[in-house]
Amino acid sequence: MAGLMAGFGNFTHAVVRAIPSSLAKEALRTNNLDVDLAKAQLEHEVYVNVLKQKLGLEVIELPADESLPDCVFVEDAAVVCGDTALITRPGAESRRKETEAMRQALKQLDLNIVEMTDENATLDGGDVLFTGREFFVGLSKRTNQKGAEILADAFKDYAVSTVPVLGGLHLKSFCSMGGPGLIVIGSSEPAQKTLKIMQQMSDHRYDKLTVPDDIAANCIYMNLPSKGHVLLHCTPEEFPESAKVFEKLKDHMLIPVSNMEKVKVDGALTCCSVLINKTANN
Repeated sequence: MAGLMAGFGNFTHAVVRAIPSSLAKEALRTNNLDVDLAKAQLEHEVYVNVLKQKLGLEVIELPADESLPDCVFVEDAAVVCGDTALITRPGAESRRKETEAMRQALKQLDLNIVEMTDENATLDGGDVLFTGREFFVGLSKRTNQKGAEILADAFKDYAVSTVPVLGGLHLKSFCSMGGPGLIVIGSSEPAQKTLKIMQQMSDHRYDKLTVPDDIAANCIYMNLPSKGHVLLHCTPEEFPESAKVFEKLKDHMLIPVSNMEKVKVDGALTCCSVLINKTANN
């Protein structure tokens, strides 16, 4: 079994994409909430500035495409680990063209590009949890077994296990990594059931941090040379009880980031960036 990836959580670059005006009315969603476009754009601007100014990442900002209302959610278009980038085949047909701009951006970063060309395969990056030791892939409305098999083939150094997504859109709609060996998980029954399956499938014992709100379990962990452990998480305005739980992580630099508008179209914090570690020898 692979040990913990050297430099887990260490990132140098991020790819993000601007929000198109079409997001408000045309983005896919599992509910019927109205999105305030100006607020969503401001929220995203703050998010990008945290990555750029506060954390010092080199941020590649792709322009919005009005014909792709969901294009801000770049995570679904690619899975990057080490110097390999898997260009996905998103489960929603209306999102397939989002991969084109992502492919170009990742090529310019000199990553090894792997294409998912099988027309029977679907995979959204939001269903992929990399723990630093292994991958868990959620089988959901957007990701199937064939997609998971192609991911396993692209990242042969790591074990890949599939788990059912019993509630929520994606696996990471209710979980994410909060640090090396620490899974942040929502408290709902479907989330807890999926975690139990992940624990049964893994050779590694993970610690867990349970938050009351499932979507608040989606946070972004980084381990940056100048900052140490960093966690971007929900704000107390959105989820006061969950925000309190993160305060237990005394060793982390905690950065609350608002996601009130994008969550209305099922967007979470991890959805809005693809993080990359371009070390000197890449």
